[in-house]
Amino acid sequence: FNGSRERATHFLQIWIETQYRGIEPGYEERHFTAADKRGRLRLIASPDRAEGSVLIHQDARVYAGLFTGQEQAQLPLAPQRQAYVHVARGSITVNGAQLAAGDALQVTQADQLTLEAGEDAEVLVFDLPVPQ
Repeated sequence: FNGSRERATHFLQIWIETQYRGIEPGYEERHFTAADKRGRLRLIASPDRAEGSVLIHQDARVYAGLFTGQEQAQLPLAPQRQAYVHVARGSITVNGAQLAAGDALQVTQADQLTLEAGEDAEVLVFDLPVPQ
């Protein structure tokens, strides 16, 4: 839903299935400023509401970041974890791969995710378990 008559909305709908059955649906809304995400990966959703993130009932953590120029961030990946990166706008290099708006990258068998060389990049990073 776009409440503005003057500005366009760039809408991403992302589904993360719950790991539990029979729980009541829940909704949270939290605003993270550009400063919260500038040059870093800001945790925005987690199973334990860490760092003021919204709650998700899944073994997953979702980060958002904004990167331009020399801004760089690393995210360590624990064993048996993988990352999924989605570029919402701009372009960025992730572990050596150049990505542009709309691109996504799954990173497996790595101990770290490195985001760098962004050009007005807005990214979402999902830290997920490796399927068994």
